[in-house]
Amino acid sequence: MKIAVYSSKPYEKPFLDAAKADTAHELVYLDARLSTMTAELARAVPAVSIFVGDDASAPVLRALHAGGTRLLALRSAGFNHVDVAEAERLGITVARVPAYSPYAVAEHAVGLMLTLNRKFHRAYARVREQNFALDGLLGFDMHGKTAGVIGTGKIGEAVCAILRGFGCRVLAFDPLKNPACEAMGIEYVPLGDLYAASDIVTLHCPLTHATKHLINAAALAAMKPGVMLINTSRGAVVDTRALIAALKRGHVGSVGLDVYEEEGDLFFKDLSAEVIQDDVFVRLLTFPNVLVTAHQGFFTREACEAIARTTIDNVSGFGRAGAAGVPESHRVSTRLLK
Repeated sequence: MKIAVYSSKPYEKPFLDAAKADTAHELVYLDARLSTMTAELARAVPAVSIFVGDDASAPVLRALHAGGTRLLALRSAGFNHVDVAEAERLGITVARVPAYSPYAVAEHAVGLMLTLNRKFHRAYARVREQNFALDGLLGFDMHGKTAGVIGTGKIGEAVCAILRGFGCRVLAFDPLKNPACEAMGIEYVPLGDLYAASDIVTLHCPLTHATKHLINAAALAAMKPGVMLINTSRGAVVDTRALIAALKRGHVGSVGLDVYEEEGDLFFKDLSAEVIQDDVFVRLLTFPNVLVTAHQGFFTREACEAIARTTIDNVSGFGRAGAAGVPESHRVSTRLLK
């Protein structure tokens, strides 16, 4: 089957090529981001593969359908960039990668915590300039601190295990409790209790109607003064303007972000020679206690291998038996939005 791979990057091509080696699939790599302007590039291509920055809104899906596309193979677990209802109406099967390496994202989240706490990034820059002073680098022991984990799927579970290893007290919130988390002694509490008690709040929930701007002005005000906030889930779970206001007041002590609400126009590109037009993002970067990475939490060799393999497997299954050939846990439907 011919597959148009949008937003393809040099680093993922070897993984996709290896995954499709034993198949008859033909991969057409496109640097372009999927949009209404670029959908024409997939004309007469039955399968289209996209990443998190691509636009799979209703107009784009209609253009793809008119050109013959019947499968949208996501190279991600998240699907908030897809109009799932429109895809169902058109009869386009949407398949995702529900799990690749929860450890990759979990370890990145904890790496952000450690870096913000012990100021590794600032210390590195100082030593490079032969400044060996310790002023301004004071951190705290992770041992004995309370961490609040919002979302305890596979990634949240891995974060809980790591934090327990540090000797943290771990609180969790999730409408669906994870037995593995309960077995390791994680305490599920209401969100308000988690906010009030946690020294660190880390987000590992999907972006849905219920979680959009979950971390808003009221939620931030309910957190402990000096709280550390980590987001490696989806950018829009956090109201960035409210976060900036809380940082300016000094209520939030530090922030680690691997995602951002409007990252589609920024991340996965080299903009070092350009003037960034997003004033909210630029303001965020001015805070010395804010650390931003460009959606690299997933970026390990193991995760890239798993993403490529699952993406190709989804296409192969669809080629054999249509939607029924894609594992149910990989199919995206409106039931997941409820």
